[in-house]
Amino acid sequence: MNTPTHILIGVAAFSRPGLYKVNTAAFLGGLLPDVSLYVMAGWALFIQGIAPQTVFHVYFFSPEWMRVFAVDHSIPIWGMALGVGLWLKRDWLIAFSGAGLPHVGSDFLVHHDDARPQFWPLSDWIFRGPVSYWDDRYYGQYFAPFEMVLALGLCVVLWRRFRAPWPRMAIGLTTVALVSTAVMWSYMLAGGVAHAQ
Repeated sequence: MNTPTHILIGVAAFSRPGLYKVNTAAFLGGLLPDVSLYVMAGWALFIQGIAPQTVFHVYFFSPEWMRVFAVDHSIPIWGMALGVGLWLKRDWLIAFSGAGLPHVGSDFLVHHDDARPQFWPLSDWIFRGPVSYWDDRYYGQYFAPFEMVLALGLCVVLWRRFRAPWPRMAIGLTTVALVSTAVMWSYMLAGGVAHAQ
């Protein structure tokens, strides 16, 4: 799934008007599992000048990158964080980990050839989701429009929930990022990352 959609799901589930700390935590929890990809890919693309095909067809699947993805997409780690938040009764930690869990949970289902290890440190096994959020070989042509409708619907829900200008500006920027990300990934992943395997 595209990162803005993950963020919107987390914020829609856990944000409330006036709870700045909780709302920020929900935003960050929805974002965090994808930060490593943006940092590593951004460094390779823009600092090292490596071609997108190499970054997304070779580097993405390297053991080094997969070790990083195993940590930030670990269902056990996010689940333990939620358990700690509930035990300590920390609303911000519940929102943070609660937003991270649907991120890694939805990625579990909609990543096929580009799936990450989901159960580290318990296992390095990788579940190949039955659907891909982008790859037409695994129904990406059907899932992508569904994701866009879902994300835009969540934007409307959040726009109605928040009346203040700052949250509405954030919602507007997320909507722009949603469309931009979909266009960017369709360019970067042209030809299918799985062909490198």
